[in-house]
Amino acid sequence: MMGMPNPDASDRYPLLDTASARDYAAGLDAVRERLGAPPEKWQAREVGDGNLNLVFILEGPEGSVCVKQALPYLRAAGPSWPMTPERAFFEYSYYEAVAPHVGHQIPEILHYDSRLHCLIMECLAPHIILRRGLIEGRRYPDIGRTLGEYVARASFFTSDLARPFEQKMESMALFARNTPLIRITVDLVFTDPYCASPRNRHTSPELDAAVADLQSDGSLKAAAARFGQKFLSEPQALVHGDLHSGSVMVTPEDSRVIDPEFAFYGPIGFDLGAFFGNLLLAWYAQPGHEASDGERAAYRDWILIEAQRFWESFRRRFLALWQESGRGDAFPARMFASAADTAPLAAARSAFVDGLFADMLGFAACKMIRRIVGFAHVLDFESIGDRRVRATCESGALALARRLLTQPERFGSIGEVIEAVRSSTVRARSAAARG
Repeated sequence: MMGMPNPDASDRYPLLDTASARDYAAGLDAVRERLGAPPEKWQAREVGDGNLNLVFILEGPEGSVCVKQALPYLRAAGPSWPMTPERAFFEYSYYEAVAPHVGHQIPEILHYDSRLHCLIMECLAPHIILRRGLIEGRRYPDIGRTLGEYVARASFFTSDLARPFEQKMESMALFARNTPLIRITVDLVFTDPYCASPRNRHTSPELDAAVADLQSDGSLKAAAARFGQKFLSEPQALVHGDLHSGSVMVTPEDSRVIDPEFAFYGPIGFDLGAFFGNLLLAWYAQPGHEASDGERAAYRDWILIEAQRFWESFRRRFLALWQESGRGDAFPARMFASAADTAPLAAARSAFVDGLFADMLGFAACKMIRRIVGFAHVLDFESIGDRRVRATCESGALALARRLLTQPERFGSIGEVIEAVRSSTVRARSAAARG
């Protein structure tokens, strides 16, 4: 892994446009080889629609690449919200760290430039963002299994279970410098939604009462704060840090994880909860995308099937990796050499993974709440044109998130969570009938 970013480096650097991105890439052998010559025939377009970066697609006679440049401010807010472009370094470092373990599930990185804070990588085509596919009602038959296995492999092999603590400490020291993006998570996920903040917004007036009740619920806030503390104090593994449905690109046959600029050493359950919670948000949003009542009932069932598979595939793969490759300083193999150790070790492994399940649910709840009450919302809800329908969808998700945080004892298995989601629709329909 390359060295630490230079904290004294100037934040003044040229921002790319379609012309300069093409000219810059034309000077790189790897890009010319992939796109084909001459560069004058390359087409360039800017496609960035996220919160943080400039993104360009360069297309040539023989192929294409993606050029991603970190802006010195939060794109969603503009120059009034400065943001270090060094996040590009941490994105590159995350890719480098997990590549040996996750293989083709991340894009191939062709070039990193620390001066321009930009990455040039494989262009994922015909992939689309998973969130868009979920809004459009598309099915991806293997998404739950592949993402569960991705999180298992990326987290296990960067944890103390798989590697000597010296290696982990060295990597932790590198990613510990990613504090500006960790600060965004601390504020926008674990703090702002639970109190008055000028960055918050919600569907008003429909959700006014629900938001006021949430922000006055001391037990709920204490539960969210406990997960905020866990986020800051449990460096179990290298985590992506922002693994939602907008950070996965898909086709029906393939899925790739992108945008890991929030990477840091934290609780494994944070990545699990981010993806799981976003699948639940997609489930609650589906009525807002129906052309007729109940049109997407079968599709909603499919989303819940994949959400369950996500957890089950993670659990299965993580435990298998631990048994096959547990060579780290946590639970060292030489401590468990006799046959009498087999059952206690299996019980300890199972208890550890059960703890990750509880973490997944708590972090999922925090992620769901921030996307409804906080600063950055999700297109699943935002693209619902009828405000009252949108508010109804959001209120269902908000109610489940509150239950996950304040009544964790009710959810001892993934099946119980899935049933709670399904039954929330039944209760909503019953209430509508009484009304």
